[in-house]
Amino acid sequence: MSAACVILDIGGVLEFTPETGWVRRWEERLELPSGTVHERMRDVWRAGSVGRVQEQEVHDQVAARLGLDAPQVDAFMADLWAEYLGTPNEELIDYVRGLRGSCRLGILSNSFVGARERETSLYRFDVLVEQIVYSHELGIEKPDPRAYDAACTALRVRPESCLFIDDHGVNVEAARAAGMQAHLFQDNAGTITRIAAHLNSGSRTAGSARS
Repeated sequence: MSAACVILDIGGVLEFTPETGWVRRWEERLELPSGTVHERMRDVWRAGSVGRVQEQEVHDQVAARLGLDAPQVDAFMADLWAEYLGTPNEELIDYVRGLRGSCRLGILSNSFVGARERETSLYRFDVLVEQIVYSHELGIEKPDPRAYDAACTALRVRPESCLFIDDHGVNVEAARAAGMQAHLFQDNAGTITRIAAHLNSGSRTAGSARS
């Protein structure tokens, strides 16, 4: 298909996700040196981002590696998800909502097991866009070129018809290498302007093709 397409990242784009300091607070509570939590959990975090563990396995490993009881594990994971989910970027979400029906819309996100259920419940991204490609379900993370291919395949669009928006330069460059147009998210105003330009360009191209 040749329809214009916009594909967005979630964290740092559709969600604001500033660091909350939750990890350091847990290290202080458990009297652990700074960096211990991520050092002990690094392989679990990695496995969760590409779907090699389930949520219960994450909980079990948190308990075993940090010496937490069940209520503590629940509190630890609640803090993790509070930072992960952040707060919605309402202005951009409202703008994207207004695009529905005028172009193809998708999400491509590096994610963690459990993200779809929580983001669907809180933010209803499942009705904001047509397709959501999560790394923990795909088994591949950006900037792997296969992730961009998967998003285009899910939406049934060609890469060159897509504008990809992400807040990490490495992911933006990888999208361009995959044949997509791409924009580095820095603020809503610049991003909305870039999306509008992409869609206007697509409309002109389609008009030229019909004439």
